Amino acid sequence: MKELLIATKNIGKVREFEDLFSQFGYQVKSLLDIKDAIDVVEDGLTFRENAVKKAETIAKQYQIAALADDSGLIVDALDGRPGVFSARYAGEGKDDLANLKKVLEELRDIPDTSRSARFHCSLAFAIPGEETIEVDGTCEGIIANEPIGDHGFGYDPIMYIPSLGKTMAQLTKQEKNDISHRSDALKKLQERLTTSI
Repeated sequence: MKELLIATKNIGKVREFEDLFSQFGYQVKSLLDIKDAIDVVEDGLTFRENAVKKAETIAKQYQIAALADDSGLIVDALDGRPGVFSARYAGEGKDDLANLKKVLEELRDIPDTSRSARFHCSLAFAIPGEETIEVDGTCEGIIANEPIGDHGFGYDPIMYIPSLGKTMAQLTKQEKNDISHRSDALKKLQERLTTSI
């Protein structure tokens, strides 16, 4: 069985990817399975640059197929911020609550009609010696005026989905998987893999 290394230590992401790649004959591992795994610095200017750098670095280092993602929140009224700095928007500590509070503070005087935003996910699938596959996924919404809901993580409590009348943090796991930016990117990756593997 072929092996695929997911460039993450997030077990939730690993489980999502396991479901997809099992049908293509891949056994999925993550950086959690590697002792003293290398840490790739995400210094790209875009989500895609970061995802590609992580995937290609991991693939080359361990001579294995590797998948990496980079994702975050894009708020139109903030000129695209927090963007690639989503995880550390309020500081290097990667504090989810501090991050979303900073976004709410910056949008304090912005009316509901101008609070459009989207979650973005870039995926990169790299195999040593082959061309890297790159895809992007999005999920559109509006930034709520306050956090609502107990599910999910990150900015989910303030990302309101008008078509469902809920924030991402109020959705069931299945509802979130149906519409999320990561799910959107995975569907596109699956289409690409079906024609290339």
